[in-house]
Amino acid sequence: MGAVTKLGITLGDPAGIGPEIVAAALAAAPVEHLARVIVYGDRAPLERGARALGVTLPPITLVGDGLGDAAISGAPDEASGAAQVSYLEAAVAAARRGELAAIVTAPISKTWAKRAGFAFPGHTEMLADRLGAPDVVMMFAGPKLKVALATVHVPLADVPRTLTTRSLRRTIELLAESLVRDFALAAPRIGVVGLNPHAGEGGLLGSEDRDVITPALTPLAPSTLHGPLIPDAAFRDALHGRYDALVAMYHDQGLIPVKLVDFDEAVNVTLGLPIVRTSPDHGTAYDIAGKGIARPVSMQRALSLAFEMVASRAP
Repeated sequence: MGAVTKLGITLGDPAGIGPEIVAAALAAAPVEHLARVIVYGDRAPLERGARALGVTLPPITLVGDGLGDAAISGAPDEASGAAQVSYLEAAVAAARRGELAAIVTAPISKTWAKRAGFAFPGHTEMLADRLGAPDVVMMFAGPKLKVALATVHVPLADVPRTLTTRSLRRTIELLAESLVRDFALAAPRIGVVGLNPHAGEGGLLGSEDRDVITPALTPLAPSTLHGPLIPDAAFRDALHGRYDALVAMYHDQGLIPVKLVDFDEAVNVTLGLPIVRTSPDHGTAYDIAGKGIARPVSMQRALSLAFEMVASRAP
């Protein structure tokens, strides 16, 4: 049997901008890609999204149970919460059966998903649990920057005690593996950003850079590791080509520069899963849902990158 090449797209919250950006991504996708796509969602919100953005919905394979058909743009409720969970559950079940090589997820509402019984903080945690991935990493890939996060949704005050040498080393390993396998970089140059100002200044401005980060930077061929880098210069150096990717120590340290330079085109990639998973780098945007002003670029890039990564992983 040949390698699995099917790709699933989940519609996200049908009351958000998911139907619009998914419709636009499908309309812009090459015909040969569409034959490999399965959309997990309901037809009514998807067609509504296509009309809102003025795009023509191409012929697609659709898997839905009707839960989202009555959703109203910008007005989430219990039904739309249940629908978004249903779409994701169906796609993940297909992935577990070996039917999907990748899942591209449109935005969900953590609040409404939780009300529908979703027991996870977000997509990443659910995918890791259901697909049996002990370690996962959130990476943001844009045209100018690739940044992986050593810690994610952790209050800033808790970052120093959450960050460990073991967890940081695992983040670096998963990033290095992806850069070689998914992005065709034979010998990636990875910059590891320090936690404290001046990367701790030898312990004068904090000991974490010396005691936690430095021990994680043991050799990792074919990648080369650099750090701890002074945070206020590291991202500029990456933009100028010194590094292929960076590891940031906490959420905003990595996301502020990514959103500054790659705002519309950054893609959220989950590393460490047995399948490819990408998503746009934004939320449900209820305030603009249905108004025809949603920007689909990040979703289009998420879909395109998923196909590229699946192709790179093909035997």
